[in-house]
This record gives sequence, C-alpha cells and structure tokens, in this order.
Amino acid sequence: MNRSYCLSYLTLELSPPETITLAAEAGYDSVGIRLMPALAGGQAFPLWEDPAMLRETERLIAATGVPVFDIEIARIDGQTTVDAWMPMLETAGRLGARTVIAAGLDGDESRMTDTFAALCEAARPHRLSVNLEFTPWAPLNSAAAATRVVAAAGQPNGEVLIDTIHVARSDTSLDDLRAIPADRMSYLQICDCPSEPATSTEELLFTAREERLLPGEGGADLQGIINALPADLIVSVEIPSHRRIAEMGHAAWAKLCLDDSRRAMAAFDAAR
Repeated sequence: MNRSYCLSYLTLELSPPETITLAAEAGYDSVGIRLMPALAGGQAFPLWEDPAMLRETERLIAATGVPVFDIEIARIDGQTTVDAWMPMLETAGRLGARTVIAAGLDGDESRMTDTFAALCEAARPHRLSVNLEFTPWAPLNSAAAATRVVAAAGQPNGEVLIDTIHVARSDTSLDDLRAIPADRMSYLQICDCPSEPATSTEELLFTAREERLLPGEGGADLQGIINALPADLIVSVEIPSHRRIAEMGHAAWAKLCLDDSRRAMAAFDAAR
C-alpha cells in the first residue's frame, strides 16, 4: 500500500519554512503547520501577521513540492468564535492546505456542536475540511464523542481525527473506531506511548506534548487501531521528543520518525 506521510507540526515545533525544508530533506509528502496556539500564550506562527514569512512559506512549497496538509489549531472552548479563526482559514486557503484541526474544549456539547458546524461552514469556501480531535484530558475525550459531534453538526466537510496516543489513553474501543463512517476520516496521527496507564493529567500532557515514542517502542495496540480504520488514510507523523531532538537534532529526528513510521505502517498494512 502506498501511504502518504505528513510531518506534523508537533514533531519538530518549528516555523513553517523550517518545517517544509526539513520535511523535504527527510522525504515527507506534506507538512502540518501551527498558525494559532494550542494553549494560551503557546507558540504559533500567524503568517497573516508576517508577510515575509508567508512569502517564504509559499516559495518553499513551490520549490520543494511539499505542500501544507493540515493547519493548527481552532480551539472550540465555548468562548472563541469563528471571527477569530477567519485569518487562519484565509491563510490556509491561500497556502492550499487541505484541513484545519479543531480541539473540542467546550464542556457544553450542544454549543460545541454548533460552533463546530459554524467553523465548517466558514472553512468550506477555502476548500478546507475541519478535523475534530479528541484528547483524554478535554471535555471531548473519546472517539465516540467526536463522532457524535461531527454527525450532529451535519457538515459535509466535518471529519474525525484519530491520534493513536489518544485512542490508547482514552475510553475508546476498537469498535468505536470501526463505527466512524469512512467518509468522515481522511488521516490519522501515529506515535506510540508507554504501556503503563498515566497516573495523572500532568503525565498525560507531558507524554502527549513532549515525549512520545516511535511506533513499536511502547505498548499501544497500533495494529488493532490500524486494522479498525480505513486502509487509505494519510499518515501524519506526530512524535514529539524533546529529549531526542536535544540529542540528535531536528533533521535527524524528522528522518528517524518517518523511516520508523513507514516501516511500522508497512507491517501493519501487510497484517490487516
């Protein structure tokens, strides 16, 4: 099977030009970039505020042939409205990106569903889908919940994003994954994590944001997860490791993550 591989922003946490350059050198097919922060005060690169970096990003996309696949991140938190996301959506459209990631952080599911629907409507003119991601520490904390919100929103460009670490560490079963309609998924994020359950939210966050494992290094049921998902999904390599980047550098880590992910996915696909 000929999978397509995307270098996720979180793996390296670099600017769009740096990410595209290293992705091209390593052999990735596309990249993810972060235009709005995942946390208040967190790192992001709002290219609409930096025309020089925006032009350099466009130049590198053309020069390397490595496009932007996903854009981060729309925080659906019960307070932020679509107006705040419009510069990100417009920039994503200008760059030719395919999807925007949304985080389900609103404790009111009905309101979250309405906001997600409005975000999808705003994204559609820019030819963008919106991938709703669940995380075990957030109000939207399972694949079943994400599927429910996307279905209730009823938007043709609404999708569910599956990250293997969040499947492994949430109340999500393989049957929950099988229940997601195939046309509501376009890609998955791959990594591994320790087999031991996290004992605190702080540990969950540390592993997810700073020290994930390469496929096969941990105890997640990656084969089961891959078997439960459509066979044609794009693979986003999302494996942050601050320790190993400090040891080997960004370029070597990006290449190792891609090589190991390709080998693992080839084995998983062969065993389907």
